[in-house]
Amino acid sequence: MKAVQFAEHGDRDVLEYGDFPDPEVGPEEVLVDVKAASLNHLDIWTRRGLPGVELEMPHIPGSDMAGVVTEVGERVTRFEEGDHVALIAGIANGGDEFSRKGDQTLAPDFRIIGEHLRGVHAEFAAIPEENLVPVPEDVPWEIAGSASLVFQTAWRMLIDRGELRPGEKVLVLGASGGVGHAAVQVAEHAGAEVFATASTDEKLEYARECGADHVINYEEEDFSKEIRKLTDGRGVDMVVDHIGEATYKKSLKSLVKGGRVVTCGATTGPDPGAGLNYIFWNQLSVIGSTMATPGEADEVLELVWDGTFEPRIRETLPMSEIDRAHELIEERQGFGKVVVIPDSEL
Repeated sequence: MKAVQFAEHGDRDVLEYGDFPDPEVGPEEVLVDVKAASLNHLDIWTRRGLPGVELEMPHIPGSDMAGVVTEVGERVTRFEEGDHVALIAGIANGGDEFSRKGDQTLAPDFRIIGEHLRGVHAEFAAIPEENLVPVPEDVPWEIAGSASLVFQTAWRMLIDRGELRPGEKVLVLGASGGVGHAAVQVAEHAGAEVFATASTDEKLEYARECGADHVINYEEEDFSKEIRKLTDGRGVDMVVDHIGEATYKKSLKSLVKGGRVVTCGATTGPDPGAGLNYIFWNQLSVIGSTMATPGEADEVLELVWDGTFEPRIRETLPMSEIDRAHELIEERQGFGKVVVIPDSEL
């Protein structure tokens, strides 16, 4: 088969789309003929190299895809040939105290397909059946292949970890990106008043289309000061911050007393300084969140399949143009998800 791959960490020039051995299907695995996949910022970090993460090389990136089941292992019970499926990328072996309680994201051996394990930017992928969800046949492949990671992440952040309540004020940073545009939609659906930041007027208008009530150009304004103006000095109840060092202190300053920051990433750096004095005096909470449980993913993806939520597509490219796909994410060009299609499907 053909697959996106890299044999060493580095810039975009380490990527290639070429021959790779066909996957072998284990007894509890499903072989998927990939129809569409998509990128996340995680793919950029994985390509560059993450501290403490040792990959089997060459590595296939990719944590989002959808396709058709072409083969099932002998112990598979949930799927059969011809089914449409999408990937849930979080995986754990089970048996630990957290998995037994229903939250495998806290398991000591929790990993992500595409980050710690070979991913799905390929013509075919062999996936454990527990890491797949059924997709209705009327859902377009581009939608099915680009929804899972960002919407499950946003749902867990806001609804389960952040315990968002109707009427609360929520600030979503980087609202034109994958997780950002999903978080705006989830917050609006939950009945919150949504504030969103982006870097251009075009991206701000896009955030409004996704459900933002107020928008702030962070290139032109200090968003923490603008939040104080827009809320009559009060601040917001929650900040959704996946950016890290560049925004963390301003995120804290944007909160009402007793408010909370929920974070799922740190694309500008992981060590911003704790700001403990600000946290304890204002009784703030800083809450981490990673991916979602299968139940949480099922819940939010049902809302994608029925059209309540929509992953917006900034560009669709053949997998052979994977360097351009990485450039779009890396250089923050456009808004929404970047989809890649196996060349054999075009």
